[in-house]
Amino acid sequence: MLTHPFLDASYNPSVGYFLGGIDVYDQEESLGETLWGLNPNSDDREKIIREYIIPHQSYLSYRHKFVLLNKLGSALKDKDFDFSVLFGVDVDSHTATAWDASEVETPRSFFEDIYRVASEVWMSELSKAAEEDMSAW
Repeated sequence: MLTHPFLDASYNPSVGYFLGGIDVYDQEESLGETLWGLNPNSDDREKIIREYIIPHQSYLSYRHKFVLLNKLGSALKDKDFDFSVLFGVDVDSHTATAWDASEVETPRSFFEDIYRVASEVWMSELSKAAEEDMSAW
């Protein structure tokens, strides 16, 4: 069983984990100011993904990245998956993405771009994980 990197619990990530790199809760004056200068609906999206979203996952092992990206791949295959609910503020869990769902014109395509870039950046790690027997994790 693959365990969470910091807990003695099974690793079962949410697609929302990808947005941790653009979580500005309690960082409005630093990260928030920087991100709000970028437009998630323009060519800035690639920069947002490469410079904030992907690096935020750097603590994950190649196996964790494989599982997380597969989770996203499954969500993208589900035509009814609502990616817009992942954007916004959740006061109960102390999270707030830089942009809410009304500011991201196509949340699904935002995650499609995350999938594309992560697949490219993590290519060698994903290949390594794919060659292993996942049941041995």
